[in-house]
Amino acid sequence: MKFVDEAKIVVEGGRGGNGCISFLRLKYMPFGGPDGGDGGEGGSVWAIAEPNLNTLADFRYTRRFRAPAGVHGQGSNCTGAAGDDLEVRMPLGTRIFDQATEELIGELMRPGQRIKVAQGGHRGLGNPHFKSSVNRTPYKATKGGEGEVRELRLELSLMADVGLLGLPNAGKSTLLASVSAARPKIADYPFTTLHPNLGVVRAGDVDFVLTDIPGLIEGASEGAGIGTRFLGHVERTKVLLHLVDATSEDVAGDYRTVRRELKAYGADLERKKEIVALSKCDAIDEETIRERLEVLKKAARKTPLVVSAVSGQGVKEALFALAREIGRVQKQEDDEDEPDQPWRP
Repeated sequence: MKFVDEAKIVVEGGRGGNGCISFLRLKYMPFGGPDGGDGGEGGSVWAIAEPNLNTLADFRYTRRFRAPAGVHGQGSNCTGAAGDDLEVRMPLGTRIFDQATEELIGELMRPGQRIKVAQGGHRGLGNPHFKSSVNRTPYKATKGGEGEVRELRLELSLMADVGLLGLPNAGKSTLLASVSAARPKIADYPFTTLHPNLGVVRAGDVDFVLTDIPGLIEGASEGAGIGTRFLGHVERTKVLLHLVDATSEDVAGDYRTVRRELKAYGADLERKKEIVALSKCDAIDEETIRERLEVLKKAARKTPLVVSAVSGQGVKEALFALAREIGRVQKQEDDEDEPDQPWRP
């Protein structure tokens, strides 16, 4: 299935049922009074977080979602049935925007989370509501209200633990394919990866989700290349694995290019925990590796790992380092979420 991370849909709440004009007519009660029932409320449209989905591909062809209308009221004070709510399932990490106002309606962050995206129409009132001391036989009822209609823009930001970063052809897809069951496209030309790929990785007893972000180039934060469309997928990752191609003549420049784009994009991406690795080390000799490792160490101000997805060199060490960092970040987030304990003497 093709990965889709943007979509536009139209949601429409159901129309409310009309109120009824009716009068009670019995053999011994010829003037029994009004008994028209109210209409039913129209159904609303809800967005539901579905953990088993990881793409917005379902909305490529089905773009209009309409909730059922409420049933009209009937005589004998019979109220019409309310329209059922319509649930639209979306993957975790989906941001929902109102296309007309650019308002962020909400984000689906937890499995089963519900966000109302279109309100159903109000019910119409039957003629008993208009009975008064001066109008004992009201020939008046109201129609049901129209349901809310909204055009929505959906943006999916992947809920991955680790994001793979680097310039095009840095070896990100090869690494993902070597450590998980994912099968991204791999070739010897730039921009092989045109959409993010996800893979589940195991390091000891720890499982985490690794995502391969398409290669970044200078100006990506302003839309160059594949641009900001995929930088957004890095926002919710806990740790970044920054791969720098060891065969490049300027490993320090390559590293700084990607870091500048992270900072320019914003969303505190440059503050995320980063592990730097010199990739494709099977393609050059040991002396060159040592020279470029030293250059990259000065640029990154940390000791890079040395990895090769083809030979397996350093891959296990990289995965365990990622697992440790994910654990630290998760613990920090859990500590921040814990409510302060009340003071006790």
